Amino acid sequence: MTTDEPLQCSAKDCRADARWALRWNNPKIHDPDRRKVWLACDEHRESLTDFLSRRGFHRETVPVEEETT
Repeated sequence: MTTDEPLQCSAKDCRADARWALRWNNPKIHDPDRRKVWLACDEHRESLTDFLSRRGFHRETVPVEEETT
């Protein structure tokens, strides 16, 4: 993931700069090694992680800089 534009949080109606990359996959439809990414600001990191975790989708959270390199 590379871009010149500021990365924004994936939470609904949030336009804050993303600081976290939440890596996830749905094991029912994705290969085990596939990772999709939601971006999160500090305020929404916990709620987005909880949403993914309750469904068994969350794999890891890393600083957004690690996702963009």
